Amino acid sequence: MSNNKFTVTLQQIIDEFKLEELYLPKSAEEILISENEVNRPGLQLVNFYEYFNPERMQIVGKTEFAYLSTIEENERKDIIDKFFSKKIPVLVITRGLEAFPEMIELAQKYEIPVLRSKDGTSNFVAALIAFLNLNLAPRITRHGVLIEIYGEGVLILGESGVGKSETAIELVKRGHRLVADDAVEIRKVSNISLLGTSPDNIRHFLELRGIGIINARRLFGVGAVKVTEKIDLVVELEIWNPEKLYDRMGVDNEYVSILGVNVPSVTIPVKPGRNLAVILEVAAMNARQKKMGYNAAHELLGRLGFDLTGKDKIKDL
Repeated sequence: MSNNKFTVTLQQIIDEFKLEELYLPKSAEEILISENEVNRPGLQLVNFYEYFNPERMQIVGKTEFAYLSTIEENERKDIIDKFFSKKIPVLVITRGLEAFPEMIELAQKYEIPVLRSKDGTSNFVAALIAFLNLNLAPRITRHGVLIEIYGEGVLILGESGVGKSETAIELVKRGHRLVADDAVEIRKVSNISLLGTSPDNIRHFLELRGIGIINARRLFGVGAVKVTEKIDLVVELEIWNPEKLYDRMGVDNEYVSILGVNVPSVTIPVKPGRNLAVILEVAAMNARQKKMGYNAAHELLGRLGFDLTGKDKIKDL
């Protein structure tokens, strides 16, 4: 990986979609895919290569094969020869179609991997793009806790020792599900959504000061954990500062920008006697209501005859 560009091996794709290997010039573990978009080369088969990106995976199905079947073998060979000469990373044949003999011959000439799927073309393309978007997504890792509360993915941030892990344990005991503790890997899977997960080596482990390391999945069962979760709300815990003026109404909309995606955010002051687990449950439910278009502060101020104009406040993570 270089220049922050992520890759996925062809072997991972083969394993994920149970693809048949018709020809591989070398081990699929050595072949790397870096583009999250794919291409159906209909236009290329009629010799139109303007704007063609040869780094994308190429998918051919019934339509492409129907066209190639209508032309003479020599012409078909010339078309495939020019197509493969662009050094595409891989060609996938869908619907279990039988490859033309010259297709395999030219794949060997240009060392182009050829795979086959039994799935329909549209279904395969949709699933492949979703897989590539997830595995090639831009990502960052942040110190925090990610937990699912009433179906909302809540990312808990704060200084070390503020009580993130202790709050997570209380939430798990109340029936919510832990995704990550200490290190949260955040991936931008689309222009409007983020997905959080834990690094494999520390997944579902938590550190509780005075007790040590625990395994949430072993202790509370598989129903208490998740592997991934979208990030719907960022909660920043901070030690209560009596000199700071905290938001008591919630009229303004606060966001945290993560990888260019604005995520609703709240800051919760921590001091003895505050039940953070209950507060986070309410924060998750309130965030969902706002997402559905209801804001309790706006309704109350409207009843009292006040101006409902709020501001959007955005800060970077």
